[in-house]
Amino acid sequence: MAKLNFGGTEENVVTREEFPLAKAQEVLKNEVVAVIGYGVQGPGQALNQKDNGINVIVGQRKGTKTWDKAVSDGFVPGETLFEIEEALEKGTVICYLLSDAAQIALWPTVKKHLTPGKALYFSHGFGITFNEQTGIIPPADVDVFLVAPKGSGTSLRRMFLQGRGLNSSYAIFQDATGNAFNRVIALGIAVGSGYLFETNFKKEVYSDLTGERGTLMGCIQGIFAAQYEVLRKNGHSPSESFNETVEELTQSLMPLVAENGMDWMYANCSTTAQRGALDWWKRFRDATKPVFEELYKSVATGVESQKSIDSNSKPDYREKLDAELKELRESEMWQTGKTVRSLRPENQVVEA
Repeated sequence: MAKLNFGGTEENVVTREEFPLAKAQEVLKNEVVAVIGYGVQGPGQALNQKDNGINVIVGQRKGTKTWDKAVSDGFVPGETLFEIEEALEKGTVICYLLSDAAQIALWPTVKKHLTPGKALYFSHGFGITFNEQTGIIPPADVDVFLVAPKGSGTSLRRMFLQGRGLNSSYAIFQDATGNAFNRVIALGIAVGSGYLFETNFKKEVYSDLTGERGTLMGCIQGIFAAQYEVLRKNGHSPSESFNETVEELTQSLMPLVAENGMDWMYANCSTTAQRGALDWWKRFRDATKPVFEELYKSVATGVESQKSIDSNSKPDYREKLDAELKELRESEMWQTGKTVRSLRPENQVVEA
């Protein structure tokens, strides 16, 4: 483990250079990694481990779409794909990758199969941190840890296939075997992490829920909508409004930020753009910071977690979700976006 300096603060970080795949394979050579859940994170993590030579099996309910997806991804019923209880019995590491609400429902079954020396692996601190709400309290004689890739399972898999890694956090909640550190880092490398930085379960879920509701998803959609609506109200066309709000940001500017940072992106824009951005960014910070303070408090006090549990456990949850997503999809802004994306050069069919 190395100590690296991030903006003047030292943090514990594990890189693939100091913990190469060969070492991860050695640590995990006698493990059976059972991936329970094949929805958001499951496919990417399971396939990356499989391709990295780890003995990984998938636990899913037979007859479901996710079972069929696992089969189409190359997992073989009776060999590497099993009903959930059989996978739980076979696994020495249980990768608990169901949704938070589904984790609560299945927990009594999972707990029954957590025999001494096994490991319980999460990719989210939700179930453990909010255990008064979830009831997820592991037995004392198993390792409990997490690896949380900083992106979707789709991104994790795509970057793996490109030979890249998606950065992940790791945390150890319980070290019953004395080998939890090696197990969690080996798994982090095996699922395709670029590097792993240390956190704890509470900090992971607090930052994750804040980020999802904030700049990663909720805030960015709100800001997109606000700017788009102002431009449209002032007579700009849908195409112009979308390009100035979303397309230029995602296709041109964010890649520059990702490569070299915000200051470098500013330095490589026009002087007019630089001046305007430097004049206005603190006003946006000051305007939104109270909302982020309110959001963080709502996360830390358990309000957001309870809302998620209550909402996601309802039988009509999927119906209501589909209706909300339909509202986004059918809005003028995202209908315009669909057309704009189709006009990108890589999506054009050019006849010879």
